Amino acid sequence: MKSARVAYAGALHAAVPHPAGLQLADGRVVAEQQVVWLPPFEVGTIIALGLNYADHLKELSKELTVTTRDEPLVFLKGPGALVGHRGVTRRPAGVAFMHYECELAVVIGRVARRVREADAMAFVAGYTVANDYAIRDYLENWYRPNLRVKNRDGATAIGPWLVSADEVPDPHVLPLRTLVNGQVVQQGSTANMIHRVPALIEYLSSFMTLAPGDVILTGTPEGTVNVNVGDEVITEIDGVGRLVNTLVGDEVFGRQENVR
Repeated sequence: MKSARVAYAGALHAAVPHPAGLQLADGRVVAEQQVVWLPPFEVGTIIALGLNYADHLKELSKELTVTTRDEPLVFLKGPGALVGHRGVTRRPAGVAFMHYECELAVVIGRVARRVREADAMAFVAGYTVANDYAIRDYLENWYRPNLRVKNRDGATAIGPWLVSADEVPDPHVLPLRTLVNGQVVQQGSTANMIHRVPALIEYLSSFMTLAPGDVILTGTPEGTVNVNVGDEVITEIDGVGRLVNTLVGDEVFGRQENVR
């Protein structure tokens, strides 16, 4: 099953796919351009993985200042970082290198505490697509992403659909790709994750309680390149969805920031 959350005609609606666009819970059918797409589920804690694909780790190897360790590289994001399908993301003026990251997002379906890896998949409600932008100018350390790089307002697009776990028998065999203005710039497969979904759930639940709606962004493969204002960025994961986002400048938000 696929489901979405949208705003339409002054109200919030649950929705499902329809040949003409999407069907709201009250039966109305609307085109996807007629609605404002929201994150497709009530989001709890946002847990993000860095350097979780072997090819992306190799891609950045010359820039790393600390060697990787066995434990996953994990950081948290606030709810303000999220924007839905067909939303816009700000590219601050003056930055030299801002890039997309196509990621499989794993949504937790029930309380998970000290879960064993062998049992972990039973705690997954489903999956969606995320595009977790980063501004490399702001990195204090190429190994540990800092707050200004990764926890930016509206800099993580997510959606459009929550795809139930039963429709994705194996989340580790999914081709994924990114297109910028219609051209493929990133391709990979979830088969290349270093830390797979069950291992991540075991690791995280060993020291923090995971709750329904918590989401794990599982990292991105190689192929991240700079994007600019006006670019349309599409992140796709086979069997999960096609997420559209557009980059806009400071003037849309009426603010600027110092670049150092």
